[in-house]
Amino acid sequence: MQQKWKRWSVSSRKWLWIIVVVGIIAALPVVYDRLQTEKSSKTVEFVFDYRDLVEVASYRANPQTYIAEQLVRLKDAGVQSMAIYESTLDDLRKARRLMLWGATDIANLTETVIPENENYTYVLFSSPENNTALSPLIREAFSSLGIATKDWTFRGQQGLIIETPLEDATLKPLQPDPFTLEMLHDQGFNIVPRLVDSLTYNEASVEKLLNRYEELGVKRILFEGESVKGYTDDEDLNSVTQFADLLKQHGMGIAAIENIKKQQKGFNKLAYLLDYNVTRLYSLSEGDSSLSPEVIADRFALATKDRNIRMIYLNTIPARDTTKAQITDSLDNLITSLSEPGGAVEQIQDNGFNLGQATAFEVVDSSFQRYFKLIAVVGAVALVALMISYFIPLLTLPAFVLGLLGGAGLMVLKPDLFAQALALAAAISAPTVATVLAIRKINENGPPLRSNALTYVVMSPQRRLVHSLVLYVKTALISLSAVPFVIALLNNITYSLVLDQFRGVSLLHIAPIGLVALYVLLYRGEFAFNKTGKLLRTPITLSWVIAAGILGILGMYYISRTGNGGSVSSLEMSFRTFLENTVGVRPRNKEFLLAHPLFILGAFLAYKYRNAAFIMIIAVIGQLSMVDTFAHIHSPALISLIRGLLGLGLGLILGVIAIIIWQMAEGCWKRWSPLLKR
Repeated sequence: MQQKWKRWSVSSRKWLWIIVVVGIIAALPVVYDRLQTEKSSKTVEFVFDYRDLVEVASYRANPQTYIAEQLVRLKDAGVQSMAIYESTLDDLRKARRLMLWGATDIANLTETVIPENENYTYVLFSSPENNTALSPLIREAFSSLGIATKDWTFRGQQGLIIETPLEDATLKPLQPDPFTLEMLHDQGFNIVPRLVDSLTYNEASVEKLLNRYEELGVKRILFEGESVKGYTDDEDLNSVTQFADLLKQHGMGIAAIENIKKQQKGFNKLAYLLDYNVTRLYSLSEGDSSLSPEVIADRFALATKDRNIRMIYLNTIPARDTTKAQITDSLDNLITSLSEPGGAVEQIQDNGFNLGQATAFEVVDSSFQRYFKLIAVVGAVALVALMISYFIPLLTLPAFVLGLLGGAGLMVLKPDLFAQALALAAAISAPTVATVLAIRKINENGPPLRSNALTYVVMSPQRRLVHSLVLYVKTALISLSAVPFVIALLNNITYSLVLDQFRGVSLLHIAPIGLVALYVLLYRGEFAFNKTGKLLRTPITLSWVIAAGILGILGMYYISRTGNGGSVSSLEMSFRTFLENTVGVRPRNKEFLLAHPLFILGAFLAYKYRNAAFIMIIAVIGQLSMVDTFAHIHSPALISLIRGLLGLGLGLILGVIAIIIWQMAEGCWKRWSPLLKR
């Protein structure tokens, strides 16, 4: 009965392959929808932090003149927008709108005794115009907090007394400086407000602020701090929903900052309520703004092309330069990185983007997409069952049936978890199955377990090369069969915006290697359990321990390189930049420099030397890496495809070169080794 069940299981593979093919075909319309979505946003917006500009200007002899000059330069360089924060009294002081004193300072200034029971803040406006515009704004802000204000004059200048300590008063957020908003708008800059969530949410105040922003043409909001506007009071006031309704009424979206340590609280909820009117933003830190213009330009071009970034945020900071005995900043460096020939603006435009206000992706979701996804789910389950069949054939049919039943339940209860789990399983299965089939093909045509010179004839080098190249292409196609499933299962705008992330990247990088190693060790020749017993009875030697230690170190290094947080040396970064600038899309180094050439060389050798099949344990890295490229959903699918094909093409060339070198070395060894034995 067991043998009969095993035959049924093995014969069922062809039906599972048919189901996989049908699933791939069904997933293609979903892939097309994603491609259309990715084409819907082609505008890149450069945003400069205006607060940084004011900070830098405060160290100049003529701050306002300096600001005016730099605004012209920034606009000419391609910066279209300015980020404006909700002001504080300290911001207005730096902008020379007013002066501030505490109780001790004002006592010294007026040559009076400091009051024993008053610790107030004293504000003096620098002009009547500033008093007219800013006094109502300050009074309103502090009044809403229950802090009293009253008029005050000093030497003919008008001011205010705010009945709270200076340290407290300078922390309170105010509405943005109206003079700055008007000036930047008149100069043609778009305004990108940055809002904080430090005070109790006041819908009337927020609506008034958004009304003003709408008049200025604001289309997108940024947040400062750990949470979005209204998050702190959301449990009591439902304020995030109120804020989302106001943003929708005013036609405004939000921006998701890339690579922040932790997503701002309430951001995902707000994004959902806004129907994902969200764009991704890359922020160049103050420290990185001093990098070479070429490096900065390449970063910006790569971010927009490879990671769907549509807003680029520029920062600068004043710094003490003791070698020049002056205060410096990185503005000149940033402007050079944007405007020079071959700079960021030119590269971005050459890549097919326009400069302007960033727009969100228009999600394309065809009416039949859900039905295509269901068929793709069945195909993905069949692919996983196929992988299991090559290790435990008896579980082929149970794995497929249980996969469908379990998947159906999980799809109803936790659809997001199900989609990620099945996408991960399919991503692991395809390169594993592809490499296992390659090993089985080599076993069929390569040297048998106990070679017999009378019955077995080694293929000619030319024939081995042809077989290796054909096997290379077939294996790559089978590995890439996981891609439509991964795209279809994870085709959600939340993944493109990195509001959700594909989990299990480390497992994807480890599992196929372990499974292929298991197959090479246990499933070639003798029955697996017999070979397992022999391995368990083999004595452990010092060389085994050393080899295990080396493999462990190499494995840790390999894992450190996986995922978005993988560490990269400066030399490799330079090499990556060279590839990017040379071929347009950078193929992955581990694919075309290591794994793909090893696959071709390993297959070539394994057709003659049986144990060369162990090379496939490393070669599978290239197969899984191609699939992993598409698991980075925030990268355009077309870019991922080009990257994979370039890796395959370059890997093929290097693989053929490796074979030529091996043949030459083998010929030299055959010729000279007899002489060495004399």
